[in-house]
Amino acid sequence: MFKALILTQNEGKTVAEVRQLEVADLPEGEVLVDVAYSSLNYKDGLAVTGTGKIIRNFPMVPGIDLAGTVVESASDRFQPGDAVILTGWGVGERYWGGYAQKARVKANWLVPMPLGLDARKAMIIGTAGFTAMLCVMTLEDAGVKPDSGKVLVTGAAGGVGSIAVQLLAGRGYHVTAVTGRPDSHDFLRKLGAEDFISREEMAQPARPLESQRWAGAVDVVGGDILARVLAEMDYNGAVAACGLANSFKLNTTVMPFILRNVSLRGADSVSCPQERRTRAWELLAAELPESAYTDIGQAIALEDIPQAAGDILAGKVQGRTLIDLSL
Repeated sequence: MFKALILTQNEGKTVAEVRQLEVADLPEGEVLVDVAYSSLNYKDGLAVTGTGKIIRNFPMVPGIDLAGTVVESASDRFQPGDAVILTGWGVGERYWGGYAQKARVKANWLVPMPLGLDARKAMIIGTAGFTAMLCVMTLEDAGVKPDSGKVLVTGAAGGVGSIAVQLLAGRGYHVTAVTGRPDSHDFLRKLGAEDFISREEMAQPARPLESQRWAGAVDVVGGDILARVLAEMDYNGAVAACGLANSFKLNTTVMPFILRNVSLRGADSVSCPQERRTRAWELLAAELPESAYTDIGQAIALEDIPQAAGDILAGKVQGRTLIDLSL
């Protein structure tokens, strides 16, 4: 028997409950994993609270990422005892996810644990950190370098934003952080942010073109803030967009693209190809300092997830929230 957080629906409302399950209850898959840690992401908050249409079928074990040890494997890629990471692929949405002490999954969803990481560190990084690294890689692919000019990170106090700040600062970029919480400035300054702009200022309606301010940007919020970011980009600037915490809508014009050669690039963590996925995890293991695993992470139990899910949607969570399956 093992514990799992199960989501069901009752009269159209999502209900979250910790239950005892057996291995036979798990869906089909090639690899059985003892899950040591998972994490709480914005998408998990939407799923657990039923706020967003994330879950495709019920009952569902949510949790879009996990890290642990292989127990059984029908794949030549993995053997019992191997340490592995899983992010994306619809896990926690269409397939049972990481909020359980055991998971049975497809082998091609798994990434071997990189040298220098363990399950706890991997899930402090989690989907949020993995997405942040994909954004940094996307900016570099677009030619944005540390000497190109200032880079902006929206939603900087959240999971993706806080790790993006740290990664960019570690690579020598001058990072300006956008946040709606002035009390997070010390936290973000510690991670490497040099300047701050309020969320309210960035949400003001923008003209088709504003003064050029940013060589690059990581945007996790979308909506009016992304519209202003695009209007303020430098010539040849690039934006890596990965989220919609503010809105999935984008009311902008073609002006930044045709007059300043600005590019808007997506960073998708769900279906990211295996080679780029593995590379991102190797870079995370190599570049994040040891302080990242103490400054950013906090640990909670399965039973605490519903409350924490509400908090992350309300913008009350700073940094990363770790799910410790041993608690």
